[in-house]
Amino acid sequence: MGAELIDTHCHLDMESFAADLDAVIRSAAEHGVRRIVTIGIDEASSRRAVAIADHYASIYATIGFHPHDAQEATVDALDRVAALASRPSVVAYGEIGLDYVKQYAPPEVQRRAFADQLSLARDLALPVVIHDREAHADCLDLLHKAGPLPRGGVMHCFSGDSRLAREVIDLGLLVSIPGVVTFNNAADLREVVRATDLDHLLLETDGPFLAPVPRRGKRNEPKLLLYTAQVVADLKQVSLAEVARATTANAVRLFRLPAEGLHHVQ
Repeated sequence: MGAELIDTHCHLDMESFAADLDAVIRSAAEHGVRRIVTIGIDEASSRRAVAIADHYASIYATIGFHPHDAQEATVDALDRVAALASRPSVVAYGEIGLDYVKQYAPPEVQRRAFADQLSLARDLALPVVIHDREAHADCLDLLHKAGPLPRGGVMHCFSGDSRLAREVIDLGLLVSIPGVVTFNNAADLREVVRATDLDHLLLETDGPFLAPVPRRGKRNEPKLLLYTAQVVADLKQVSLAEVARATTANAVRLFRLPAEGLHHVQ
């Protein structure tokens, strides 16, 4: 393939990776996935993500409160998480947003936490990583109310249709394609890929979740990003190398990563 891939969304701090994290990162690099963004979903997870990113030169971190944990996003907790943004390994604020499927936090609490964190991300001059599950209208409404995000962001694990993708892109966000695109029932997502220019796409695993076919149902990990990238290439009728070059360039631009090689020096 030649060009590197970047897994822009993986939960390396989760227990699924505790026993073999070194091997997971090494195997990813051997498969061309040379850089990974590991995602914070609450205060403890954000601290773990930063610790992992500080330890591995090929890993970056995000910080924030997932909508499932919106009730934990108190003023004091947000201040503590915001302090982590000074670490050179932190490249974005998130995973933040709305989830109306499981609703571990009441919708009104989720909306307040999302709005607060959009404002905080702007203050910290960080791009945002957004979770939107069955909450498209409210998510767009809060993004419009928040106003322009100078550093932009990404709609992670995109689950809408082509119309929503256009609205998201008009807001200055990128669209991230997960392994779901390989599933037989993912016709809408495949149409999003066909209809969306590569300049607006990122790739992600969302590991350990949502492993692509032919590994569906197993632990997802960064090396499996190749399956997603190949399906995107097939849908766009371009080479795998072209998908790698374009999506890597998009990740480099969004997260302000070095154009080549590894990242921060401690």
